[in-house]
Amino acid sequence: MKATWAVACLLAVLLAAGCSNKQTVKPDGVGSAPTGSGASAAPVQGAGEASAPPIKEMPVVEVPAQPASVPLPAVGPQYKLGPEDVIKVSVWENKELTLDLVVRPDGKVSMPLIQDVVAEGKTATELADTIQKSLLNFIKEPQVSVIVLQVNAPRYFVIGNVAKPGTYPLRSDTSILQALSLAGGFTQFASPRSIKLIRNTAGKQEVRKVNYYNLIDEDGKGNYLLRSGDTVVVP
Repeated sequence: MKATWAVACLLAVLLAAGCSNKQTVKPDGVGSAPTGSGASAAPVQGAGEASAPPIKEMPVVEVPAQPASVPLPAVGPQYKLGPEDVIKVSVWENKELTLDLVVRPDGKVSMPLIQDVVAEGKTATELADTIQKSLLNFIKEPQVSVIVLQVNAPRYFVIGNVAKPGTYPLRSDTSILQALSLAGGFTQFASPRSIKLIRNTAGKQEVRKVNYYNLIDEDGKGNYLLRSGDTVVVP
């Protein structure tokens, strides 16, 4: 009897030890994170460490370079035409006399019927009036308009015994004295008393003599303002 009781007590102890080793498995989402295999488990970050947002790669878009705009000279109603300017002459209901013309170096343009017409030194309106009067001999009551299509940059020339002879842009009022300064002044062979200003006026060449020493006097005699196409000659 005592042996049977001893065996029963041993079995009870063994059963109690087996029950204490069992683990309770909770369903996913209730008080614990789901478990999985080591290959698919997400990495565990340290306490208080915030996860960084993913970095998105933005595509690089190449913007084509825009050509630099070049400002054109302002053309108002008082603008006077010069050599190499491009104009459009329109005669109402006459396609043969509606032309794009370039002012020649001699200051003239050529048209059918009336041949050469002086354009240099005239405004677009004045040139239209001149052409209209010339066409009266061929057309009854012609209606003429002139539009400036292109203004070529005004320029002047300095040649002879100066440090930097060449072509210079005429962007603003420029006197002979200023032009000589921009050209670097005289060389040792220059004759400052015999400077010449050559200018084309209405197709005719005009020569003006200039004495440098008069330019620097108080009255500044001969210190003319240059026009487009003028040439300063320093012998």
